[in-house]
Amino acid sequence: MKWCRFQVRQDVSYGIVEDDTVTEVTGSPFAEYTVTKTRRPLNEVKLLPPVIPPMLYAAGPNYRGHVEGMAQRRGAAPQYPARPEPNFRSVHALIGTEENIIVPRECSGAVQPEGQLAVVIGKKTRHVSKEEALDYVFGYSIGNDISQREWQGNDRTMFRGKNCDTFKPFGPWIVTGLDPAQFRIIVRHNGTVWEDFSSADQIWDTATWIQELSRYTTLHPGDVLWMGTEGADGDMVPGDVIEVEISGIGLLRNYVVAEE
Repeated sequence: MKWCRFQVRQDVSYGIVEDDTVTEVTGSPFAEYTVTKTRRPLNEVKLLPPVIPPMLYAAGPNYRGHVEGMAQRRGAAPQYPARPEPNFRSVHALIGTEENIIVPRECSGAVQPEGQLAVVIGKKTRHVSKEEALDYVFGYSIGNDISQREWQGNDRTMFRGKNCDTFKPFGPWIVTGLDPAQFRIIVRHNGTVWEDFSSADQIWDTATWIQELSRYTTLHPGDVLWMGTEGADGDMVPGDVIEVEISGIGLLRNYVVAEE
């Protein structure tokens, strides 16, 4: 099933996507809901981030290629993580597919993409085992963890480098019933493939991350975990188009513009 969140004029609703049509749903996919008889062509609605999560987690370095690529940027030897170390992203930075990534005036004028698998939690849990962890997943989506590397490298925290408004494209929808170890993830910059990798290459898989998170914090329905990226891609500047495609899910496309 494909769940989306969409807007028509000022009205925002959840919906179920089938082919080129979205059926409006009242209530929440994480609780009780009713499928209505209201159907709309998909190209006549604005797709929003498929959920505004109570908490947006990021897996951090979760592919060896990303650790190596970032080390090369710094001119240093790669240091691989010894254990899963999740961190946070701002939910206020979320935007949907086909929206603009705005490069802040104060930075050097370039930002970088990180195409990632997004895991959406469906049920409340704490201290879940790895064997049962995937039972608490609602579905999977696509994230692009936009980064400003100079700020990321120079600041004590990643507040500016990762969390500026529009730095978190997310969508276009959530797909249920998939295997998180079988995704092909492609990042395209102006139509040119920058990354082509598999979720099977993660250092720690989805179940391990959920187990680790739940050791220290309660996971709630609608929480989202972004699973990391393979490489350390080049610069995006205003005028560029960035796409993240994940097999079985769809395509997340955004446009880079300068802050006015």
